[in-house]
Amino acid sequence: MACNVHPLVLCLAIIVTAAPAHAIFHFDFRTDMVSPFDGGYSRHDVWRRAALASNARVTKHAASHGKALGKKGKEISEADAATAVGGMEGHWMTVGIGTPPQPAKLVLDTSSPLIWAQCNLFEGPKAKQVEPIIDPAKSTTFQVVPCGDELCRGGQFTNCTDNKCMYSCLYANLVSEGVFASDTFTFGAEHNVAVPFGFGCGTLAGDGLAGASGIMSLSWSKLSLITQLSIPRFSYCFTPFTLGKKSPLLFGTTANLQKYKSTGPIQSMPLIKNPWNDVYYYVPMVGISVGTKKLDVPVESLVLNPDGSGGTVIDSGSTLSYLVKPAFEELKKRVVEAVKLPVAKHPVKEYQLCFKLPADMSLEKVEVPPLRLHFEGGAEMVLPRDNYFQEPMPGQMCLAIGQTPMPFFPNMISNVLQQNMHVLFDVRNSKLFFAPTECEKL
Repeated sequence: MACNVHPLVLCLAIIVTAAPAHAIFHFDFRTDMVSPFDGGYSRHDVWRRAALASNARVTKHAASHGKALGKKGKEISEADAATAVGGMEGHWMTVGIGTPPQPAKLVLDTSSPLIWAQCNLFEGPKAKQVEPIIDPAKSTTFQVVPCGDELCRGGQFTNCTDNKCMYSCLYANLVSEGVFASDTFTFGAEHNVAVPFGFGCGTLAGDGLAGASGIMSLSWSKLSLITQLSIPRFSYCFTPFTLGKKSPLLFGTTANLQKYKSTGPIQSMPLIKNPWNDVYYYVPMVGISVGTKKLDVPVESLVLNPDGSGGTVIDSGSTLSYLVKPAFEELKKRVVEAVKLPVAKHPVKEYQLCFKLPADMSLEKVEVPPLRLHFEGGAEMVLPRDNYFQEPMPGQMCLAIGQTPMPFFPNMISNVLQQNMHVLFDVRNSKLFFAPTECEKL
């Protein structure tokens, strides 16, 4: 049975109740994330690869979200599916799975419902990854979740074989499938925190996640890390993507913006749940400006509709951001006016608007007014040039924002728009806090 609760990952088996015992853990610690680009690629190559992966991810996202809403979305093209490598568009965190811990690099994703990692329980080809594939036989705490378990029988979208809860998930152009299991996960290089919870243990078809072992879900989903462990709050601070420097990730009491130095005021806004989809973190964006000029964007193109369409989500797993057509067309028009450069006649394929740079001139020398995102209650994100422009090839400066694949798909605020911004998700109180911060110093 197809899962209709998540637009980014199409789950054919979903289990929707977390073991209540998990709530006893105090999950208060700090760890670090890295981007997958650690010097092995040029800066230009980094952006092109990440943009291609972002577009593949968001197209699959739109198709899956459309199915949840009873709407039809387009699928990713075979050509793009063949060249997109998932995992290049997000940040990775290292965890230990099992007892004793086996290292695994998981892609942080605030828009995925399920935690999963590649395991060697099943025969057949395995996707390449940096760390050894997890071997459950080496863990004294590994258990397959049986059909009668609360984790399994609580879900409407379950498929059981030989009394085992099974899952099959699409992530962008990749397929992960196997058993739903429970094991102990260990977090943090210092002051290790070890906690048991449910995750998908299976195979990964295709070229893999650029070497990552799987996905770490931090969404509102009932199977995410946040929900299973009843974590009240978490925060992250993304360093500039191409620098290859660590980005902090904080949980529980360590997630507190007032404890850390920021370069601007702490602001807040509500976090909104979509009744048709319990995965995404929606935020009440009400306007967009370039410099001091407010764009003529219809408010209805930014807000969440009663039928579950539209709205704006804040997302950790994409370098490109996306706006629905009315908002994107207005932004594009204003950006062309503000950037005193010729529009590229043949833009880089992965981008929808590029400018031709003068000879021997790089992105760093171009003056561009800040992008401002306005939210309900007066909160405002002021984003400099490097948060919304990229240089994916010498001689071209491209807008790191595109048009959403389908009109019902929400606007998306990506990880690059959030660079050097300390962002805190107060899940318990449904609020989002943020403050501009030099993330590498946090």
